[in-house]
Amino acid sequence: MKDLFGMMKQAQQIQERMQQMQEELAAMEIGGEAGGGMVRVTLNGKGELKGLRIDPSLMKPDETEIVEDLIVAAAADAKTKVESQMQGKMQELTGGLPLPPGLKLF
Repeated sequence: MKDLFGMMKQAQQIQERMQQMQEELAAMEIGGEAGGGMVRVTLNGKGELKGLRIDPSLMKPDETEIVEDLIVAAAADAKTKVESQMQGKMQELTGGLPLPPGLKLF
């Protein structure tokens, strides 16, 4: 019976750490850029868009497609960084234990 209570307490601690980690991720701001920094995107740790900066020199009608491509590239760069941060936090939480493939906790 002690083992069961110990496991339940451990599960509760993991759940609390998970909640704390999710709050930390939501508060993070991670930037991505494209075009040598001419387009910058800021995402939070949940992958939500928080900011977008476009260099004024790109604001020409005949360069619309280039700007659109740079925005997509900058968002992808930021998303990759967010996922890397999440993976690092998960390793901290799980103590480096591998999770089953396909298991997403967020």
